[in-house]
Amino acid sequence: MKLLSFSVDNEEKYGAIVSDGIIDLHKLFPELPDLKSFVASQHSLDIALFAGKKADYHQGEVTFLPVITRPNKIICAGMNYREKCAEFNEKGGDPTLFICFADTQTGHRCGLIKPTLSNEFDYEGELAVIIGRQGSHIPADEAFNYIAGYSCYMDGSVRDWQHSWFTAGKNWPATGGFGPWMVTPDEIPDPQNLNIITRLNGKEVQNDNTHSMLHSIKDLIAYISTFTTLSPGDVILTGSPGGVGKKRSPPLFLWPGDIVEVEISRIGCLINHIISDNEEYPVTLQSELDNAC
Repeated sequence: MKLLSFSVDNEEKYGAIVSDGIIDLHKLFPELPDLKSFVASQHSLDIALFAGKKADYHQGEVTFLPVITRPNKIICAGMNYREKCAEFNEKGGDPTLFICFADTQTGHRCGLIKPTLSNEFDYEGELAVIIGRQGSHIPADEAFNYIAGYSCYMDGSVRDWQHSWFTAGKNWPATGGFGPWMVTPDEIPDPQNLNIITRLNGKEVQNDNTHSMLHSIKDLIAYISTFTTLSPGDVILTGSPGGVGKKRSPPLFLWPGDIVEVEISRIGCLINHIISDNEEYPVTLQSELDNAC
């Protein structure tokens, strides 16, 4: 099942993707205001709820929002792919973690804002894990039972503000794309065998498989839940493969007008374009992206 957050006429909704469009789940579950609460209710485990229902909207009629619009936590793993560690001359070790704020996110086919104060706005395609159950001290062999779904993420990195820590380089508004939807675990039997590709203006710039992670999804959940309680709707970003712009020669950064795509097998393709921070926020993409992915 594919679940998403979206808006129609500036009204936030959430729904399920079906063959002819999007079912408005908020209409069916008015007591659950958003996708985070829907995931927490465990309704997302019951595919029979949507059997035979027709779409309320076509995808072209809606504005995509970040899959989880107001997560309590966005916890990110850095340096979690072998090639990425080699690029940055890192040896690995315990997971490298940092936090992103909810307002760093924007949706599929919406603009990512390049800060005026940066000349090093970088791309990082990642697999996002959405938590579905509350838990702490979760054993690794039980971690998959706490996952509500998986999604694509474009973690925009403001390299010239990253310095020796991550917070300042990772928390500018609308620098991270999240979507287009989340896919429930029943459709992804092995999340450690997913191809992940990032393209910039149609050219492939990252290509790897999630089996290249240094710390697996289940180990990240076990590690993180040791020091903080995970809650439904929390998001874990599992790291980016090698090939980032900072370590290319010459460096390759994002500029207004660029189009960036993150495609992950069994999930789909997240598309965003880059805008300047004096453009309208957010900007929804139109026909210029019709040939992407």
